[in-house]
Amino acid sequence: MTEEKGFWLHDLRVEVVLDGRTPVCRHVEGESFAVIGETLVFDRMERVSMFALAAVLPLLPARQRATEPGDWMNTDTEVACPDPHCGGRFRITREGRRWFSHTETTGLPEERGTPYWKKETPEHE
Repeated sequence: MTEEKGFWLHDLRVEVVLDGRTPVCRHVEGESFAVIGETLVFDRMERVSMFALAAVLPLLPARQRATEPGDWMNTDTEVACPDPHCGGRFRITREGRRWFSHTETTGLPEERGTPYWKKETPEHE
């Protein structure tokens, strides 16, 4: 696995938390979704406001990557809803790591392998 070109990504859990103010957007404390590779996985029929989700989406790929201990990505785990009057936040927690090989994730025709999402059992750490 480590001889092949590839990378580790953290699986994430993104959970709605409230800061005490009444939320303006649809934020239900405790609702959550997972991020596995490039996929957002909603456990049940939980819902997320697309406007609030737009605030957290750009940060998810960075949070999946390994970072230095002093990097703010390791310490600042909550993202506020973009509406300044809203009390909703998203708490992003790293849950484990998953190996992705370069050939499973690239779009380059000469380097393609079986896509990671078609593998039966992804490798975890």
